[in-house]
Amino acid sequence: MDVLSKSAWKSLVLPHGLLLAGAAVLLHAGWLASVLPAINFLNYAVLIVGLLLAWRFHSSRAFFALFALFLAQQAILYCSGGHIPLTGPGREAFDAISLLLPLNFILISLMSESGLSVSQVIPIGVMFFLQSVSVAIFCRDAAVPAVRTHHGVMSLPLPDYAWLALAAAAMLLLIRFFWLRKPLDSGLFWSLVAFFVALHFGLVGRTATTYLVVSALSLTLSIVETSYQLAYHDELTSLPSRRAFHDVIANLQVPYSIAMVDIDHFKRCNDTYGHDTGDEVLQLVASRLAAVTGGGQAFRCGGEEFAIVFKGQTAKDVVDHLEKLRSRIEASSFLMRSGPDRRLTPRGPDRRNTNGRTRAKTGHVIRRLVKVQSATQISVTVSIGVATGAEADAAPEAVIQAADKALYRAKSGGRNRIETEAAPRRPIRARAAGIA
Repeated sequence: MDVLSKSAWKSLVLPHGLLLAGAAVLLHAGWLASVLPAINFLNYAVLIVGLLLAWRFHSSRAFFALFALFLAQQAILYCSGGHIPLTGPGREAFDAISLLLPLNFILISLMSESGLSVSQVIPIGVMFFLQSVSVAIFCRDAAVPAVRTHHGVMSLPLPDYAWLALAAAAMLLLIRFFWLRKPLDSGLFWSLVAFFVALHFGLVGRTATTYLVVSALSLTLSIVETSYQLAYHDELTSLPSRRAFHDVIANLQVPYSIAMVDIDHFKRCNDTYGHDTGDEVLQLVASRLAAVTGGGQAFRCGGEEFAIVFKGQTAKDVVDHLEKLRSRIEASSFLMRSGPDRRLTPRGPDRRNTNGRTRAKTGHVIRRLVKVQSATQISVTVSIGVATGAEADAAPEAVIQAADKALYRAKSGGRNRIETEAAPRRPIRARAAGIA
């Protein structure tokens, strides 16, 4: 968990933190003084759009978080009559919501993202229903000694237990974000912060409604960010994907260098230890590639093939950085995960190897091999080919092919080494075949 990484803090603050700060500036400057009807409309519009996007992209956590925000707003409006609650039922609902919402966010953050299936929607729906009924009954039974309300902008103190719930939820969401780097965890964090700012202003009125818009918008934007991440990042390794690689090389300006990286004997590793271990190898190598020095940006192009783009540098400039990378990967190792390969585990009654036939015997032998070697340290090496686009007419496709040729030489020369290649000036249509 790299808490000190600049990219991690940038991902946390942008765009949600900037959005919250912008809303505070606009309110302080008084630019939203006469647009309360528009703010109310925008609040519900963002909630509806967010719910529709969450439904469309099967983002159950975002959907439930947005629905929790909607229920919280409706509970306050119902119990306080649309005024800032100072005493009476509105105040009772206010205190209950200040505790329930962070607890709901804690529960939502711990949920698995398994889509909006009936089996998942019903339990959460029942929980929200019981919470809503409890708040309504609690407010109805609360004593109402000449209920006082307020129409202006003022702050309300929050109970101590609300601050404790907020601190626990915020800490959990931050830990999850820095550990997993998921946009939704960042969106949940900033949504909760914006909602508590709205609580500070009573949850009703122009100021509070503006922060409610920010709260809902943070979740909606996190759905968009998640969709972008899935499209442009490899889910297994978290590196930018082939699509992102092609977008980057389409806008390169000379000079630049492209390094093609291939894991040595990866197919043999998969066949010997199984795909689970193969995935761990890919993650190990990807983590080292992501930390490459010299300003390089790593991509996963598919299978065991990776690429690194160095902008503004020639092969001579980057060879030392690539050698350092190669040495770090060679020195890295991990304990192989114990247990059988998931490919060999029966997945249903239609699997032929569940009745002890010949294929099952073969699988049994392989599972025994995996168990025997479960405490074995696994280490891998990589071969690297690098080429430079130094001429104005050197197309990126030609530089990639030249790097592929250098990679072929590195593998033919014994693997676990770096080779360089001069890129031709004219693009070559036929790309060299991949080396296993």
